[in-house]
Amino acid sequence: MQDTRVAMIGIIVEDYASADALNEILHQYGKYIIGRMGIPYRAKNINIISVAVDAPSDVISALSGKLGMLPGVSSKAVYSKV
Repeated sequence: MQDTRVAMIGIIVEDYASADALNEILHQYGKYIIGRMGIPYRAKNINIISVAVDAPSDVISALSGKLGMLPGVSSKAVYSKV
């Protein structure tokens, strides 16, 4: 079994048209997701999403990369030290 890491993926959605594709990607990686929290920031017309994952490093990188390639979506992964 491959070693896993715990990470938090921060996502900022500026283009709501990408929401369906974003949710589909998260669904594909659902078995790695520990939890998810979304905050609509109406004053700036953006959505802020945090996703906690426990997965191999390459899976975390792939997920964050796929999310970041969506139009109007930015993502960044922060890894735990354990």
